[in-house]
Amino acid sequence: MNIVVLDGYTLNPGDNPWTPVESLGDLTIYDQTEPAEVVQRAIDAEVILTNKVELSGDVIAKLPNLKMIAVTATGYNVVDVEAARRREIPVTNVPVYSTDAVAQHVFSVLLSFIHKPYEHHLAIQRGDWQSQENFSFWLSPLAELSGKTMGLVGLGRIGRATAKIANAFGLRVVANSRRNVDPLPYDGFEWLSIEELFSQSDYISLHCPQTQETTGFVNRELIKKMRPDAVLINTARGGLVNEQDLADALNGGQLGGALLDVVSQEPIAESNPLLGARNCILTPHIAWSPIEARRRLMQTVALNIQAFYDGKPIHVVN
Repeated sequence: MNIVVLDGYTLNPGDNPWTPVESLGDLTIYDQTEPAEVVQRAIDAEVILTNKVELSGDVIAKLPNLKMIAVTATGYNVVDVEAARRREIPVTNVPVYSTDAVAQHVFSVLLSFIHKPYEHHLAIQRGDWQSQENFSFWLSPLAELSGKTMGLVGLGRIGRATAKIANAFGLRVVANSRRNVDPLPYDGFEWLSIEELFSQSDYISLHCPQTQETTGFVNRELIKKMRPDAVLINTARGGLVNEQDLADALNGGQLGGALLDVVSQEPIAESNPLLGARNCILTPHIAWSPIEARRRLMQTVALNIQAFYDGKPIHVVN
């Protein structure tokens, strides 16, 4: 089989070898691929691996040898799955690999935002502690998580892993889910409407997919329902948030902060209104990327391809 990787750099920037996939066929790896380069690079491919490079219906139609598309991620909105289905081309994803990593990231940024350890370190390096009359000082009011409310939009694997950590910290957990899933066995847990969740929660963490219905749903009207000291956390998809509305609310002091690992266009555009927004912490889509998670991702992609070869495809989304 001729296997082509269209954008392999983030999965393996040098520390996560392609060995599991190399054993499955003739492998060609491109670190990045521009849209205009896709057809030329993949014209002979029987299996394509893509993370963020789009495979539209028009592109798929121009690839006569294509037999399988393996998305090296959980989200597969970059592929026209219906166009692939009409050609009987299975599209696979990797549904479980970064659950713990993303949940861990949620609390790493939240605790950093609340306690500001690095900012305090820098203050000491400037001599601020040395000049104090008292043994302790802080740059801004600190807070405990215990007793506060975390609202989760989406209660799949990552949402539930986040809820487990939240409960361990003593947070009350509430949730909204478009899918019929089991409630959480924690004291005080409730299913809430989106409006109720945004109005009652101190911290809101997004864990839902981006669909036509959810694109831009965190908008001006919904943000107005948030408490003025509430914090929005997004490790899901940047397109869930109307970025101008969020930036306006932050700069206007209408909410406490936003901790965002994803934005609508990545890499972030210079024109993104969240750049420089007040109390907005941005990270470059790294929640998924600890080495352990990327190794699991690589192994599962290889398993998906092998299962297809064996005539028993797994993790098929179309």
